[in-house]
Amino acid sequence: MRMKFNKSGQLLLVSAASLLVAGLVTACGTLTVDFVFVASSRAAGTNNYGEIDVFEVDSESGHMRPIPTSPFPSGGRNPVSEAVSADNTNLYVVNQDDNTIVQFIIGNDGKLYPQNTTDTPGIFPLAVAVNGSNLFVVDAYQPLPICSTAAPCSGSIAVYPIQAATSTGSDALGSPVANGALTYWPLSLPGKPNDVLEPTAINVPPSGAFLYVAAYDTTAHDSYIFGFWITPSNSATVPTNATCPAVPTGSTTNPAGTLCPLNGGAPLAGGPFASGACPSAYLSAPYVAGTCPAALASDSTSGYLYVTDSANARVHAYSVASSGLLAEISGSPFAAGNQPSAIIADTKYPYLYVANSLDSTVTAYSISSGALTFLGTYTTGTQPVAIGIDPSTNHFLYTVNYLGNNVSGFELSSTAGTLLNAQNSPFTANAQPTAVAAIPHGSGLK
Repeated sequence: MRMKFNKSGQLLLVSAASLLVAGLVTACGTLTVDFVFVASSRAAGTNNYGEIDVFEVDSESGHMRPIPTSPFPSGGRNPVSEAVSADNTNLYVVNQDDNTIVQFIIGNDGKLYPQNTTDTPGIFPLAVAVNGSNLFVVDAYQPLPICSTAAPCSGSIAVYPIQAATSTGSDALGSPVANGALTYWPLSLPGKPNDVLEPTAINVPPSGAFLYVAAYDTTAHDSYIFGFWITPSNSATVPTNATCPAVPTGSTTNPAGTLCPLNGGAPLAGGPFASGACPSAYLSAPYVAGTCPAALASDSTSGYLYVTDSANARVHAYSVASSGLLAEISGSPFAAGNQPSAIIADTKYPYLYVANSLDSTVTAYSISSGALTFLGTYTTGTQPVAIGIDPSTNHFLYTVNYLGNNVSGFELSSTAGTLLNAQNSPFTANAQPTAVAAIPHGSGLK
């Protein structure tokens, strides 16, 4: 039997339907708190490029849903790291197999618009960080023909100035900052120039004053943290504990972004982080599980630095002096889960979270004077390798799960630091996701 409506009833029905649609549109607009960008390494897009899934996060439930046009090609093969510009309008994606960094403009609806592709100086870029005016990238090896996978040598760091946004909103990368005749800074161990140092992680504290790099000595089987002072301007006074490269010919100062090694270039911390050699499986795929010093994070004050030890299931904690030098905190190292591969400190609340790749868990800690107190362990998808906290409200946390092919979402308690599973978590991503970055809703390019 068919139900019939008179003309007035039809108008009422249409009006009700219109209001419902309008209400849904309005709710979607106001309830989205963040856009989250998840890089997937397995070739799926055009030209065998990786993929970037874009999720919008619901501010009430933490539910993560793909935006209608997601995913987007990463612009290269095997994306392994991401960072966003300080103004939240540009995303930088590192594609390891192509040795490239691809710059995307982020629309205010989360859509990605590819702009420029930049080659890294070395081979196999691993990680990227931004301090506002510069982008930093670490390569596993220095450039050919110096070394290769067949004849490995130590890794290197490159610095790219982020040019002022144009009228189109593009924060393009400039030419690499010069280090004498080089376009990169080689990693080296004073007194042991032939030791091969493989970088594993990079961190720029919120202050933007220093750069820290974790590296594994594949020759001596030791692990280290190296530190650099980042020259803020051409006229900046060099700290007494920093050694800057020779001033370029025709200039009286080093350019902004120049890296000046701390402590005479010697490691600030390290030695046998791990007992014996790091497992060789880590070295073949550092972005999957990480080598012994797998990940670095700074707290919101820039006063403390944390490094995960994947081989021994620990987190080392250091206080950071005004000079940038490190001192291990009493009680460090602190216990973590198996193969801690990613770490993040909350920028608003005194909490720190570690993703444990072998356990498929997240460990939560509170921070007090740099020391860590265990709060709890929470289950994620299979093999979490990256972790993030929503930058808008600091109310949600998510992990990227490499073998789960998904993203786990959690609601973060601002008063206790504990985690609750977000509605319908985990959320499907493209195959083998490796990295995550996020911006607050509405902060992309208008």
